[in-house]
Amino acid sequence: MRDRIRGLTPSLSPAGRRIAEAVMRDPARVVELTVTDLAVESGTSLASVVRFCQELELRGFGDLKLRLAAETARSPAAEPGGSGPRGILQEVLHSSAQALHAAATAVDADVFARVAGLVARSPHVFVIGVGTSAPLAQDCAYRLRSVGVLAEAAADVHVQHVGAAFLRPGATCVAVSHTGQTRETLAAADAAKAAGADTVAVTSFHRSPLTELCGHALVAGSVETRHQIEARASRLVHAAVLDALHSAVVQLRAGSPAAADLAARIVAEHRI
Repeated sequence: MRDRIRGLTPSLSPAGRRIAEAVMRDPARVVELTVTDLAVESGTSLASVVRFCQELELRGFGDLKLRLAAETARSPAAEPGGSGPRGILQEVLHSSAQALHAAATAVDADVFARVAGLVARSPHVFVIGVGTSAPLAQDCAYRLRSVGVLAEAAADVHVQHVGAAFLRPGATCVAVSHTGQTRETLAAADAAKAAGADTVAVTSFHRSPLTELCGHALVAGSVETRHQIEARASRLVHAAVLDALHSAVVQLRAGSPAAADLAARIVAEHRI
């Protein structure tokens, strides 16, 4: 429930965002509040809380409290981070582990299965991503290439845009973006869709320009750590989902084991 709230927050109204912030600030306490209490605490209204629950596809505020109670009851206690480098290390590793654990139930398994089948059948897979998503796109393309899939990931955003525009029907464009709002990624994904290619988003939020644009969306988000570092937990989650996609394609695509063996022999030649 908390992952879904976090994923929907950017698309909510200002009142809805205030309610989401109040819920996420202390989910266990919300279980003890009345609907009026939550409206007062978030500076909104009863109607706003009702709409918030509807946005989450819940039956009402009581349903929200039941789900939060179940989650907080089984959630492991947060580990104290402490201060200094040692504390930061423990906090970042702990939050990353929690993010990966949450992704196991947050990712829609049916969507994942459809995307795996799509990629396994595709004659050409074009993976796009900029900024901190660029290394994930490069790694995904390389791993798919190593099992016999014709996959590529251009580093330059102009090359991504042009390459996407020249995709053919039957090709697949996989767009990796944490926010789903990056202009260059949206432009390339839109070009791929206009060219007739299938489009897949790997992102952290259920509602974003990218999820609205793409035909399939693998939503795998995470709560970021307090520390402003590039290797955020969301990137680890996306990397894990892309690794799972690679493994699923190996099972679905004929000839993948032989291709993987060939790639392994080639890589071995570069080691001393």
